[in-house]
Amino acid sequence: MSRLEQLDETYRHHHETRRSPDFVFGGEDRAAVFRRWVGTGRRVLDLGCRYGALTRAYAEENEVVGMDVDREALAAAATLGIETRHGDVTEPLPFGDASFDVVVCGELLEHLPWPERTVAEARRVLKPGGFFVGSVPNAYRLKNRLVFLSGRPPETDPTHLHMFSPDAIRALLADFDGPELRWVSGRLVPLSARLFGNVMLFRARKR
Repeated sequence: MSRLEQLDETYRHHHETRRSPDFVFGGEDRAAVFRRWVGTGRRVLDLGCRYGALTRAYAEENEVVGMDVDREALAAAATLGIETRHGDVTEPLPFGDASFDVVVCGELLEHLPWPERTVAEARRVLKPGGFFVGSVPNAYRLKNRLVFLSGRPPETDPTHLHMFSPDAIRALLADFDGPELRWVSGRLVPLSARLFGNVMLFRARKR
């Protein structure tokens, strides 16, 4: 069995057992920011699009190509009218240089063994001035810190390989202009977005 087939099997099981097809981590709060940041009339590459639950936020007003390792999830995403591509985002992306106006990477980088490779590929396929838009779980929110202090691991998802701080995201995006960071989702976000937001969002511009 090839690596791609193994990933397909692993993430199909993960998606079926832990995530419903319409699940969006961070819900409408994250979708609203992505919709605004992606904009309209753009050619968009959506990496790790899964069933397209988040893709819906910007699919109608843009030309979107969705890529994922899960064939069954991609079949569902295709019903949105987007182009789909089955593939492993840890490998070189099957697109030419400067092919897209926006690359979206929502809740994906924490799953990758070498996120810097995928970020470099995203930069390659972006047009000059294009935007890299993404998000990761807010690994250092107060809830996780308290769980860690209690002696328990703050991360229980076996597919998560990294926990990102704001400085780690900035370092990962050092070859871009920016990034702009935002924290969303959670009742206590108005008190302190960085401490209570469940999701850390970022947007960076290709020079």
